[in-house]
Amino acid sequence: MAVIKTNAEQTKILARLMRAEAEGEGELGMLMVGNVGVNRVRGNCLDFKNIRSIEQMVFQRPGGFEATLKGYFYQGARDKEIRLAQRVINGERQHPASNALWFFRPEGNCPGTWWNQSHSGRHKKHCFYIPTAADCPSVY
Repeated sequence: MAVIKTNAEQTKILARLMRAEAEGEGELGMLMVGNVGVNRVRGNCLDFKNIRSIEQMVFQRPGGFEATLKGYFYQGARDKEIRLAQRVINGERQHPASNALWFFRPEGNCPGTWWNQSHSGRHKKHCFYIPTAADCPSVY
């Protein structure tokens, strides 16, 4: 059962985002990017208040995703990525992105905090960051 409200077109947008942000990180990396996206829609907290749809989350400015500024994001969603997107929409979570609202790809080690948010872990080149449960209870 879906943990956020969506439709087929919104699912495809999430699938395109997951591929564009993390295709080089494999399926697990794409699932983690999807976790961050779903958490931003669920969260209604911090930088993501009043984000109610996948489309609003993906194209949020400021604070949206860099991939939307590049052509690769705008290629059609493939079946594989659509299935991965559906898994995160249905509530599948992958650590360290389970409760994460942010990620980035540093040149070196992951900082312990990023924009005052705690580091929850790394997958390949991406570092994930989580809010506190007090700041954003709906992602926990």
